[in-house]
Amino acid sequence: MITTDIKLAASFLTAGEVVAIPTETVYGLAGNIYNDAALERIFRIKKRPMTNPLIVHIPKLEAIDRIAKDIPEMAWKLGRQFWPGALTMVLPKQSHISGIVSAGKSTVAVRVPDHPVTQELLGMLNFPLAAPSANSSGYISPTTALHVYNDLNEKVPLILDGGPCNKGIESTILGFEDGEPVVYRMGSIPVEAIEKVTGKIRRKVSTSNVPIAPGMFDKHYAPHTPFVITDDIHKTLFSFAVKFEHIGLMIYGELPELTDHKTAIIFQLSLTGSMEEAAQRLYDGMHQLDAMELDLIIALRFPETALGNSLNDRLQRASFQHG
Repeated sequence: MITTDIKLAASFLTAGEVVAIPTETVYGLAGNIYNDAALERIFRIKKRPMTNPLIVHIPKLEAIDRIAKDIPEMAWKLGRQFWPGALTMVLPKQSHISGIVSAGKSTVAVRVPDHPVTQELLGMLNFPLAAPSANSSGYISPTTALHVYNDLNEKVPLILDGGPCNKGIESTILGFEDGEPVVYRMGSIPVEAIEKVTGKIRRKVSTSNVPIAPGMFDKHYAPHTPFVITDDIHKTLFSFAVKFEHIGLMIYGELPELTDHKTAIIFQLSLTGSMEEAAQRLYDGMHQLDAMELDLIIALRFPETALGNSLNDRLQRASFQHG
């Protein structure tokens, strides 16, 4: 059931149910972090590996020491700068935090979401929420309530509709190794913006086995339709047009000559080339094209600056299984 009733969502969560909730990044599949049955249900619904940790959502920075301990001063500084917002920090966990949340690790991922609906919801609850993205594991993340319903259907008893997500891609995840900040996942906040606070940060954004943080698997955020990325949309399109009849294109900026190609269905991420608008529309474009039963989706690579790096990270992980 899709609803806008925040009190109803709060009652479901208090009763130990899982609820899909809106955030500024993507919709999350939320449950009480102190209810192991609810946490296990999240993993079952998503078919998510139990080795992949969850992100804990708290209402404000001041609540962080209820979840984490031995918090570096830099983490407090980053929290004051970026929370509420799309930054997740991986920190040593308090002993009472379930190993299900942390996937058995000694750390926990935590953030303060910047969405009025979820902020109001968190204010009604006396527990934080664990909430990975509300989609089947590895599939395209949802940025609308309908995306959640179309993917998970009746597996989720309640979907709280807060409108389209205004950031559109997941939070940036940062941890600390030997006291130094490390980026584990690029996301809605460009690494360059964080480096203005921290100085230069090392990046460790993929894993071949057990992830330190969510979003580190090479294959992720992927449509069912074969998906490729390119620096030359014209060359790639005409190369594949010989083999495939039904092709979808994800582009940004003006490329008027493509309109004459009858076999291509074009999804425009941003006519002006805005990276922020492209991020907001990226997953919606993937969902729409994936529903058309196309032979192939071709996406134009973004400029490798600031938010463009995060967008290219999502394109690369979506195309991983296709070479």
